[in-house]
Amino acid sequence: MDFLVANFGAILFYVVATITVAAAVGVVTLRNPVHAAVSLLLTFLMVAVLFVMSHAEFLAAVQVLVYAGGIMVLYLFVIMLARIKDLGPGKVFLSGLAPLAVLAGVVLGCLIAIGILLGSMAAGDGGAAAMTAVDGEAIGNTEAVGWLLYLKYLVPFEVVSVVLLVAMIGAIVFGRRDAALAGAGEEVEP
Repeated sequence: MDFLVANFGAILFYVVATITVAAAVGVVTLRNPVHAAVSLLLTFLMVAVLFVMSHAEFLAAVQVLVYAGGIMVLYLFVIMLARIKDLGPGKVFLSGLAPLAVLAGVVLGCLIAIGILLGSMAAGDGGAAAMTAVDGEAIGNTEAVGWLLYLKYLVPFEVVSVVLLVAMIGAIVFGRRDAALAGAGEEVEP
């Protein structure tokens, strides 16, 4: 029992990390797109738990609100509008490109590992104190991100919100176009 109490943080990290990796593998291996989307949602939530364990509460909240909330809704819209049932199995899974995809994944993984290694060597101590101060004044992590986001990066933040709004309106228009064609007498496949 003392071992569990002494190493609870490490045990919890390994359990959550294992669930995260298993859910991420499920995203790319599950054939049903709805099951893959649920696996992606689990991945997003477990990454938020990892952020909380790293004392990055703001990033955890953003992970849940933006990715598990907003981005998942967009994925589900795409799944509903794409009519994947109408596609043949050859059009959904391109098995001929699997070796090329594995090679590209390995090369990309190596490049990311090299970038992380070089970045960690150049970053110094990597303390969290860098994100807790604005203009030399010590404040909390969430407040520092808020000040930077809404003062220095306000215009890019608003541009992204307008782009997401336009994408959502476009998805609604494309989805309703089929219903309008069916109402005009043309036959639309279910």
